[in-house]
Amino acid sequence: MKKISILSILLVSAFFLSTCGENTISPGGDGKDTGPAYGDAIIIGSIGDASNLIPMLASDSSSHEIAGYILNGLVKYDKDFNIVGDLASSWEISEDNLTFTFHLRDDVKWQDGKPFTAADVMFTYKLIIAESTPTAYAGKYLLVKEAKTPDPYTFIVTYTEPLAPALISWGSLQILPKHILEGKDITKSKLSREPMGTGPYKFIEWKTGEKIVLISNHDYFEGRPYIDRIIYRIIPDPATMFLELKGGGVDWMGLTPIQYDRQTDNKTFIKNFKKYRYLADGYAYLGFNLDNPKFTDKRIRKAISYAIDKQEIIDVVLLGLGEVATGPYKPGTWQYNSKVERYDYNPKKAKELLKEAGWEDTDGDGLLDKDGVSFEFTIITNQGNELRAKSAEIIQRRLSDIGITVKIRIIEWAAFLSEFVRPRNYEAMILGWNILQDPDLYNVWHSSKTGPDELNHINFRNAEVDKLLEDGRRIFDQEQRKKYYFRLQEILADEAPYVFLYVPDSLPVVHARFHGIEPAPAGISYNFNEWYVPEGMMKYTNLR
Repeated sequence: MKKISILSILLVSAFFLSTCGENTISPGGDGKDTGPAYGDAIIIGSIGDASNLIPMLASDSSSHEIAGYILNGLVKYDKDFNIVGDLASSWEISEDNLTFTFHLRDDVKWQDGKPFTAADVMFTYKLIIAESTPTAYAGKYLLVKEAKTPDPYTFIVTYTEPLAPALISWGSLQILPKHILEGKDITKSKLSREPMGTGPYKFIEWKTGEKIVLISNHDYFEGRPYIDRIIYRIIPDPATMFLELKGGGVDWMGLTPIQYDRQTDNKTFIKNFKKYRYLADGYAYLGFNLDNPKFTDKRIRKAISYAIDKQEIIDVVLLGLGEVATGPYKPGTWQYNSKVERYDYNPKKAKELLKEAGWEDTDGDGLLDKDGVSFEFTIITNQGNELRAKSAEIIQRRLSDIGITVKIRIIEWAAFLSEFVRPRNYEAMILGWNILQDPDLYNVWHSSKTGPDELNHINFRNAEVDKLLEDGRRIFDQEQRKKYYFRLQEILADEAPYVFLYVPDSLPVVHARFHGIEPAPAGISYNFNEWYVPEGMMKYTNLR
């Protein structure tokens, strides 16, 4: 079972019919659940396209989500975030926590029929640590001192020192086929556009900016998924996607707060769809380019934090469907420090800090200036995320109240990453991060991760944070680790490299014909392979 997320891609029924060759019937019958059955298709809506379906080369969530249907790691999370086997059936960890011995399943085949073996795992490990591989995810694997494959179904790694997230890192590393990639330049491989894996779904088609089509793998080692086909289509506008949902052209999407709260309470919608709500594993932030002279003084960053009313954003933009973020962890989790310095709305305090930093209204025009230059900057964010766009507008208004001029620029996702984020060509940006279950944030906050292909996009550098990240990942005891990550949050709160905005509620909606959905701490998609449509309710038949 692959854990997937809500974000994905829309396809209208007519286009689906014309390109996939289905006959259709209206979902119906007597509406009774007659039990699991194979067939039908699910159409999933997304605001953004994938970029590269080789996961180690991609930094966007859409690419990882889609690849997650096609590829597997050695381990994975279950519905309660316990680590369980995936390509590995079992494992042992040495008493000193340095050596991990994975026993691989012997019943797994690549989707072209070739057998999966430890040689594929070794190949993928060597690939991600190769200097020629442009990846942001090599860090944990570079700490391996030795890797060996004593037989075709055993993979052993020994670390130079203990690494707390070591086990789950072998779930994040999705295994690639050696027999296809060996001796090839991974950056030029056709697998980036036409992936082939061991997972529950096979790749069929990708039309850039339109759709990605997957079909079920009948020989999947955990059993054939019930749903025969997955279709993603990209629709950058959530309002258009919602119209398609109501019109039958989409089965599953993430609702906006206004859609969830005000547009889904009529009898027809309640009959045809099921809504879900839970705190998302992610947060939104306003990040500063710390190499820009405007933001090198932390008093300025703190002032901006005080000037933004985070609760206003939650009330107005999220309609109350979320919580104020105070750091990079999810409220309620063991690593979350609720006692860090908070930046509750306080424009008076903001003005005081700005004055200390030399910014004040010297000519009475209501604008802050310093050395004859007004304080202004541009916030960029990505197209298709109206929550971020609306948040930017509220931030713009609140900063105007204290004399700072803000411009907003909305940029198409691919250009946003390639032309602005990667080359650090921005002043400030509104973006979001997924919150992982393990608190290790080395890739996002360590000073060694500020390169163009790395994830420390804001160029944050702090020696104590570096040491906390290095030491925290070496400790296995949860209570001991907590001390390191609590201190990390205290420093981030004091340095204010981000204005942590909010943790939104996740608001997925799925057509009612899909059965087997069981909400859990991991969300709703952890058991997607077990979702099904009863025979009398199937909408798309005779798939080919």
